[in-house]
Amino acid sequence: MKLREIAHSRTGDKGNISNLSLIAYRMEDYPRLRQEVTAERVKEWFRDIVQGEVIRYEIPSLGAFNFVLKDALGGGVTRSLSLDAHGKSLSSALLDMEL
Repeated sequence: MKLREIAHSRTGDKGNISNLSLIAYRMEDYPRLRQEVTAERVKEWFRDIVQGEVIRYEIPSLGAFNFVLKDALGGGVTRSLSLDAHGKSLSSALLDMEL
């Protein structure tokens, strides 16, 4: 099962940091997401992109997580040669993860 089947995601950026939200469609899926989508797993999933640490913040009242991916945008929007310097496609890439 792909992550996109039980959750949706949005991406933001600030400098060389990408910020990914992960939000369960149904609150009953939140515990599974909490168990399976760890900071370590997200860092491994984006191993070719993220050079720094990944921090996961939990927001149980919303059935959501916020992942902060440091050193993830090739130096930041004004310095990166990346095709997606803002990292907007990272949310779609995260949802492709198998559970």
